[in-house]
Amino acid sequence: MKVLGPKETGKGILIEYDAGHISPEENKKVITEMRDLDFSKDIVLYAVLQKYDTPNKNGRIYPERLLKREMEKYQNIINKGSALNELNHPSSSLIDLDRVSHTIEETWWDGKVLMGKIKLLTSPGWKKMGIVSTKGDQAAMLIMNGVTLGISSRGVGSLKSERGQNIVQEDFELVCFDLVSSPSTPGAYVFQDPSDREKYEESVQEKPVVDERMSKLMGTLDNFLSKR
Repeated sequence: MKVLGPKETGKGILIEYDAGHISPEENKKVITEMRDLDFSKDIVLYAVLQKYDTPNKNGRIYPERLLKREMEKYQNIINKGSALNELNHPSSSLIDLDRVSHTIEETWWDGKVLMGKIKLLTSPGWKKMGIVSTKGDQAAMLIMNGVTLGISSRGVGSLKSERGQNIVQEDFELVCFDLVSSPSTPGAYVFQDPSDREKYEESVQEKPVVDERMSKLMGTLDNFLSKR
């Protein structure tokens, strides 16, 4: 099934990625707090997962009723302990166990904003010696090096243009929430404490900015892990 790009309509895979950036210069305090995490223990973080009735930077709007319906279904997956998610979006609607990096532990609504508690799935090798062998380890390593990660939803459904806006339609099915470098939902970033949310909301830029350091790190680690 085709991944729908920004401004496209029709039916396909909807990924909310690659349309925002947080400047590390504007978030030195937040980055320092993240670096102070104890990586020898389970890493629990928080994030803005989605927003309803809010245009994102892919030009899409998720209606309130639709997103809340899907989150009711997703809660059953959370309750089973199987809310698996990946590092970076694949071009597929399926969860690849080799790419799983984190789980969603809990979600709640704060007005239009869907908040979430996530846990990185790090290996014993990472916790004891800092050895990167899984996608969860890779995510932890990026955070430790000061990279700000975002969250992006992945699902399957149709888009229809209505009054100049691309509206997600009733056939939408939520799959997961992947870690990415640049989410399209404004402020959809990972942070250590729910109170840090406003720091990220204020720093989202309108135009995409490529974080070359992160791209290089992720490319190097992808090559390394693919050879194991």
